[in-house]
Amino acid sequence: MLKVVAFMKQVADGLHMGGNFGTAHVYRSSLNAIVAYRGKEDFAFHEVTPKWLKGFEIHLRSRGCSWNTVSTYLRTFRAVYNRAVDNRMAPYVPHLFRAVYTGTRADRKRSLEMEDMKKMFTKMQMSAVTPDMQRARELFVLMFLLRGLPFVDLAYLRKSDLHDNIITYRRRKTGRPLAVTVTPEAMGILKKYMSRDSSSPYLFPILSSREGTKEAYREYQLALRNFNRQLMLLGKILGLSDRLSSYTARHTWATTAYYCEIHPGIISEAMGHSSISVTETYLKPFRDKKIDEANRRVIDFINRTVSIAIC
Repeated sequence: MLKVVAFMKQVADGLHMGGNFGTAHVYRSSLNAIVAYRGKEDFAFHEVTPKWLKGFEIHLRSRGCSWNTVSTYLRTFRAVYNRAVDNRMAPYVPHLFRAVYTGTRADRKRSLEMEDMKKMFTKMQMSAVTPDMQRARELFVLMFLLRGLPFVDLAYLRKSDLHDNIITYRRRKTGRPLAVTVTPEAMGILKKYMSRDSSSPYLFPILSSREGTKEAYREYQLALRNFNRQLMLLGKILGLSDRLSSYTARHTWATTAYYCEIHPGIISEAMGHSSISVTETYLKPFRDKKIDEANRRVIDFINRTVSIAIC
């Protein structure tokens, strides 16, 4: 019977063979972290205890891993363990992972402030801004206009997904079906950058290989790295207060919608999140800010009507 390391390798290999290259990468990274903690010698599933898991969590934190990274590794291992239980390779232990962190934290703000948004949404005539940066900026704006469309979904959009002014697609991360109305502002950018290659099924000229192949995944990874690099360079030129990345458009859409008093449930549906708890993770850093703003308005109202005595 397979032990932990061998079984986890088998699961990762199966994901890779099935074309789930990104998920396979996460599983292998999690496995490498386990090997770094436990050692290269394989071990049995019954050796995995709450104490062992807590030690693994402490080990990850001591290596400088963020809480979100810790959660990713532990959730991945929990999925492997549960699969082993289903295959009768591991004992079922109630609440085995209860004492370790498997949630999601908003470790840092990823959305733009209003002044930075104005800079990104304004046409640029600066000589330092290269055509590649300009393209990255306009695709960033398009992603925002399409309800915070992730770059991975943008890359894999097909021409057949666009009907008139409606894009219908499935989120690659969650599989949820979404339909987005392309506004006139978004349509202008879309038509500017859409693929002119009649033989390509893709809406944008980001990928050329067949979907589901290792080549397409490599092309996507390369395009994502280049996109993020161009955004980083652009952010420095514009003097933005926060670092730009492909995630920034998505987080900025979510927080802007929240400031427009749109209910988190609607934001969750609009973004295709697996649950509203994911959306609330996006919004948590800004919820506290809104509460502080509300408190300031209350105090200002009282100050206008009743003089507050300051000791």
